[in-house]
Amino acid sequence: MSNKNDILATIKQHITDRYEMPDIDIQGIQYPDKIAQFMHISKFVGGEAVVLKENEDINDVIKSLYTEAKTIASNLPEISIATINPDNVDDPHELNGIDLGVIKGEVGVAENGCVWIPQNVKEKVLYFISDYLVIILDKSNLVNNMHEAYDKLTFSELGFGTFISGPSKTADIEQALVVGAHGAKGVSVILV
Repeated sequence: MSNKNDILATIKQHITDRYEMPDIDIQGIQYPDKIAQFMHISKFVGGEAVVLKENEDINDVIKSLYTEAKTIASNLPEISIATINPDNVDDPHELNGIDLGVIKGEVGVAENGCVWIPQNVKEKVLYFISDYLVIILDKSNLVNNMHEAYDKLTFSELGFGTFISGPSKTADIEQALVVGAHGAKGVSVILV
């Protein structure tokens, strides 16, 4: 039996008509108010998005959203309430039991409420093992749709990135919804 490349080469030899790839100009959905749409969809997918008001301290907002959080992990210099810097752990298992992870997002998408998170901590497990997540996002980095988002994606030197939209959710055929099965039980985005 031939390998995949042999099969594809044989098929290519027998193609007589060749066509140029068409120009594709996708006009994705546009929103008159990306912030309002992002906040609405964030709530719809089980998360929350809030806009940081002028002169409001981000640490106070986080504390008001997660009053029960005892262990707060963040490597962001503006987060003074962090009890642990995830970049200072020797073993990612040390992050097990984190109540709240506070991370930075790069691009937010109004269409589906997701936020692109390039790996900006040493151990990416923080994004998935924290009981709850707060994502800090510059509101000027909101885009309308995924087409626009993909044009803006960047990767850190660590080479990992993920989209996060609301808390982790899964459901089975018996229609039992489980929140927090594969990641955070709750996600809040603070637009700054």
